[in-house]
Amino acid sequence: MIKGMIKVSVLYPNGEGKSFDMDYYCNKHVPLVGGLLGDAIKGATVEKGLAGGAPDSPATYSAMGNLYFDSLEAFGNSFGPNADKIMADLPNFTNIEPIIQISEVMV
Repeated sequence: MIKGMIKVSVLYPNGEGKSFDMDYYCNKHVPLVGGLLGDAIKGATVEKGLAGGAPDSPATYSAMGNLYFDSLEAFGNSFGPNADKIMADLPNFTNIEPIIQISEVMV
């Protein structure tokens, strides 16, 4: 990614009783989000948690989705009108309340 871009990270904490359907997320939710947000998205990644930092420890997050935008305004203008549709799809793949982090790419 390019320095100065905006990265929106959606983190799904791992834990007992939490479920996450990676197949649905990758094949249905991500394309839904991409279709709704359109050209405002400049890049996207999906990460699956494998392990924590300590030996034999579980991953802190089951999954992470990252979306990249040229600016906060581009993110807000594309996400705002579609937030309800995007959030309504969450129960189809997880019972986890996601954590959202908005960052500026520095390197």
